[in-house]
Amino acid sequence: MIVRGDDGGRPASVVYWIDMSEDPRTASAGTASGRTASDRTASDRTTIGPENTAERVALWRALHVLIDAPPHVLEDTVGLALVDPPAQWRDRPDMDPEFTAGFRASIVARARFVEDLVAEQAAAGVDQYVILGAGIDTFALRRPEIAAQMTVFEVDQPGPQEWKRRRLDETGYGVPGHLRLVPVDFEVEDWWSALLRAGFDASRPAVVVSTGVVQYLTREATASTLRAAAGLAAGSTLAVSFLLPMDLIDDGDKGGLEASSDGAQESGTPFVSFYTPDEMLGLARGAGFREADHVAGPALSDRYFAGRADGLHSSSGEDFLIART
Repeated sequence: MIVRGDDGGRPASVVYWIDMSEDPRTASAGTASGRTASDRTASDRTTIGPENTAERVALWRALHVLIDAPPHVLEDTVGLALVDPPAQWRDRPDMDPEFTAGFRASIVARARFVEDLVAEQAAAGVDQYVILGAGIDTFALRRPEIAAQMTVFEVDQPGPQEWKRRRLDETGYGVPGHLRLVPVDFEVEDWWSALLRAGFDASRPAVVVSTGVVQYLTREATASTLRAAAGLAAGSTLAVSFLLPMDLIDDGDKGGLEASSDGAQESGTPFVSFYTPDEMLGLARGAGFREADHVAGPALSDRYFAGRADGLHSSSGEDFLIART
């Protein structure tokens, strides 16, 4: 199974693709470095440092706390401390408060939804939490009242994980006893085997989360991943975000998705899969899950942003599959 990450590897659709070196309102598709897919090498997968998209997610989460009015959907400035950007980071085009408002709101709504789900499962006695493509996820540090009751497995590429381990030490957070960093080169390794080596107990239920991944995988690869997850112990929960086809996205958000898709293509990591909710539910049921439910992105916006005086709300384009064994 091949997995590319989110809060970890790459952002979900609603984050869209933005070249931080240019004004996002006028930028042409491409990477900040200007490299194309043919320029990418195996060394890219082992670079010591976070991926640009993971860094951007962490900064957007912090920006929500710093510039959006309370109540904050998610309180996370730990990622900002780990990234330690230059002093003028808020002047970057991809941090523009107005242009990125919907993207920023989507990121924090998605993270809050996942954390609410994990808290619910922890209260029910589930004590294993797996984050595929974890990147600069900070749940294990920010929510010790929940995380300390669990073993949190962060699965990600070796280079970003080495960087994160170093930054945790340098900032004084350290690696808490309930956190397992699981380095996997997703291009050549089986993340499931790595997870077992890290101490995951396949006989006990778990929460497994994969956000911002499915759009990079073929339908066959996604089906294979779902079949593997359906083999988790009874009482396990899988949360997967997925991109909607263009005709199911709000008109105001279509331009952002088009720019995202173009940029992903140019950077060598094209979006290859989009799903209607019924298609994703069908894949989950076909994989063998006992139960499968669809959570629409606008429902998360209604849940976390309703009644705000500032009008902040998340973009459309990304929904969730919640499947249970």
